[in-house]
Amino acid sequence: MPAPANAATIRPFFDEATNTVSYLVFDPATRQGAVIDPVLDWDHRSGEADTRSADRLIEAARQEGVAIALILETHAHADHLTAAPYIKQRCGGQIGIGEYIKDVQRIFRPVFAAEDVKPEGGDFDLLFRDGQHITLGSLDIEVIHTPGHTPACVCYRIGDDVFVGDTLFMHDYGTARADFPGGDARVLFRSIKRLLALPPETRLWMCHDYKAPGREDYAWQSTVAEQRAHNPHVKDGVTEDEFVAFRQTRDAKLAAPTLLLPSIQVNIRAGRFPEAESNGVRYLKIPVKARVGLA
Repeated sequence: MPAPANAATIRPFFDEATNTVSYLVFDPATRQGAVIDPVLDWDHRSGEADTRSADRLIEAARQEGVAIALILETHAHADHLTAAPYIKQRCGGQIGIGEYIKDVQRIFRPVFAAEDVKPEGGDFDLLFRDGQHITLGSLDIEVIHTPGHTPACVCYRIGDDVFVGDTLFMHDYGTARADFPGGDARVLFRSIKRLLALPPETRLWMCHDYKAPGREDYAWQSTVAEQRAHNPHVKDGVTEDEFVAFRQTRDAKLAAPTLLLPSIQVNIRAGRFPEAESNGVRYLKIPVKARVGLA
């Protein structure tokens, strides 16, 4: 279904290394823009960060004549590091996330002994509550709290377009895991049903795609109608108990995301790396889980 004339202009950017979709979204009337879920390129083997993905997005904004006013995170990602501070440094704009990031920080601050994480979400410029409305030029952005994958997950609705983060995947693939600390499959099901109660023509924009079996190309746009008809995990007729049983069984077999440890440490700081130590080097931590008998 084509977008109405007064809708946001949406430019997706797919990062195959992390299967992440970032978005440049802007008001065509005022050229005020937002970036949603930007990716920092990260080499896990060398500990080297790069800004290729963010630079592509910044260049697209420049070519469109867009002023970036907002850098929006749908949640503290566990599979990629955010480039939000870099984009803020280069382009301005405020970094925003759902207010329950405070709960995620409380969970992970002791895990990584991250005493420098600012209290009450202070690393972020803006903390959004459920139902809050944000202005982007002449566009209205509604914040929808969708916990379950993490406590802090939010979606951003702009007219008939909703950026769903990790709450949903493509309608031929399914849904996100709910076994991270603070996650809850039953809560996730209810969050998804809230989204699927929106008008059937509502366009849903994914944060990730992994290619469903039999599909050759990456995809990141679905609709409420397609999700309700085809999503194998939550289509019409699937009960909450069925979903919870499926999700818990499947999640128990899933490996941790490759970039889990660096991503969480950086993303709960709104993309900021830990402060440099006395030798001038910044370090990320790896909590050790040793079997009994190991020193």
